[in-house]
Amino acid sequence: MNALIISAILGVVMMFSGILLKQKTAVRNVAIGGIIILLLANILEMGGTVFFTIDSRGMIAFDQFALLFNTIVFVSTLLYLLLSAKEIEKVGVNYADYFALIFFILCGITLVSSFKSLLILFLGIEIISIPLYILTGSDKRNLKSNEASLKYFLLGVFSTGLMLMGIALVYGARGTFLTVPDPLVTVVPNALLITGMSLLLFSMAFKVSAAPFHFWTPDVYDGAPTVFTSFMATIVKAAVFIAFIRLFDDAFEGLQPQWRLWIAVITAITLFVGNITAVFQQSVKRMLAYSSIAQAGFMLLSLYAMNTEAKEGLLIYAAAYCLATIGIFAVLAKMNDYTFDGFNGLARREPLIAATLTILLLSLAGIPLTAGFLAKFYMLKATIATPNSLWLVIFAVLMAAVSVYYYFRVIQAMYFKEGNDATTGFSPFFKWTMVLMASLVILLGLFPDLLLNWLYF
Repeated sequence: MNALIISAILGVVMMFSGILLKQKTAVRNVAIGGIIILLLANILEMGGTVFFTIDSRGMIAFDQFALLFNTIVFVSTLLYLLLSAKEIEKVGVNYADYFALIFFILCGITLVSSFKSLLILFLGIEIISIPLYILTGSDKRNLKSNEASLKYFLLGVFSTGLMLMGIALVYGARGTFLTVPDPLVTVVPNALLITGMSLLLFSMAFKVSAAPFHFWTPDVYDGAPTVFTSFMATIVKAAVFIAFIRLFDDAFEGLQPQWRLWIAVITAITLFVGNITAVFQQSVKRMLAYSSIAQAGFMLLSLYAMNTEAKEGLLIYAAAYCLATIGIFAVLAKMNDYTFDGFNGLARREPLIAATLTILLLSLAGIPLTAGFLAKFYMLKATIATPNSLWLVIFAVLMAAVSVYYYFRVIQAMYFKEGNDATTGFSPFFKWTMVLMASLVILLGLFPDLLLNWLYF
C-alpha cells in the first residue's frame, strides 16, 4: 500500500513542479528523488513497515511476490531515469508532465501486481494505458509519433472492450468480481465462464504484444520517442505479465485444461513471429521491437507452466529483461542513426559503452553467465516439468538460437566494421551507470538468490 499511495502523490507533485520549478535540472532531481523515496517505502513494506492502512475489502493483497516485483520495477525505473531523464528534455516542452505520467503508470503497476478483484485489474490496466497513449504521441512535431499514438489508442480501446466484456461474462458465471471466489461456492465450468476467460486471455495477450495480437507493437515502438519506447517495452510489459500470471493463477486455475493448449499455441506463434521477423530488420529500434515480442514468448512459458519455478523465473526474467533493454535503448536514444550501420566502429570510439552494450545484448540472447541465460533456463525448467511440453521446450530453444543472430549483428557492427569518427554524447555519469547495469546483469546471472531470497524473506 505504501507504493500505491506514494506513487499517486508523487504524480501530483510532479504536475505542480512544472509550475513551481523553472529549471529542468530541479524537475529532474525531484523525479529521481521521488523514485528513491518510492523504492525505500516499498522495501520497508517488505519488512513489515506499512505507512497507510486502508481496508480494500479483499480487492488488493500486497503479498511478498507483488512487493518484490514492485521493487524490481522501481529499481529499473530509477536506472531508467538516471540514464534517460535528460533525453526526455528533447521530446517536448512539458518536461515535468512526462515524469508525472510515469509516476501515474507506476501507480497502475502497483495495482496490477497485487489485484484480487477483476475491477482492480481493469483500473490498473487503464491507469497504465492512458498515460502511455499520451507519451507515445508526445513528440508532436513527428508524424510517426502522432500515428503511433492514434494506432495504440484505437487498438488499446478495442482490447479494453474485450477485457470489459470478459469481466462481465466471468461475473455472470461466478457472481463475484474477486479472482479467488468463495471456496464454499462450487462453480462448474460452463460456456459463459469459458467465453469470459477467452476474452480476458485475448485482451491480456494484446497488452503484452503476444502474437497474433502483436501487430500494433512494431509501429508503436518505432514511432514513439525512443526514450519512452524504452519504458513501454520493459517495465510496462513486465508489469502486465505479472498481472497475466496472477489472473490465470487465481481466477482460472481450475480451468487449466481449457486454456493451457491456447497458451502453448500463442507462445509458439509469438516466439516464431518475433524472432524470424527480427532477423530481417534494418533498424535497431525496430529490431528491438520484434525482439520484445520474442521475449514475450519466453515469458509466456511461465504462464503455461504455472508452477513455483515459473514464478521465480518470471521475476528473474523481469529484472534481466528490464536492465538489458533499458540500457540498450538508452544508448540508442543518443545515436543519430538507428540502423545497424549507425553502430559501426562504436567500440573504437567508445570502448566502455561498447563493452557494456555487448554484455546487455548477450543477456538478451541468453548467453551463459548473464541474467538472461538464467531467466531462460528457469522458464525452460518450469516448462519441462509440465506434462506433454517437450515439443514447446525444443521449439523455444531453437528460437533462442535464432535470436543470437540479430543480437550479434549489433556486436559485429561495433567491433568488426569501420565507422566514422563522429563523437557521441556519452557523459562519464552515463558510462558508469551503464557499467552498473552490466554488472547487475552479470551478478544476477551468477547469484540469482540475491533476488529470489527476498521472495521468502
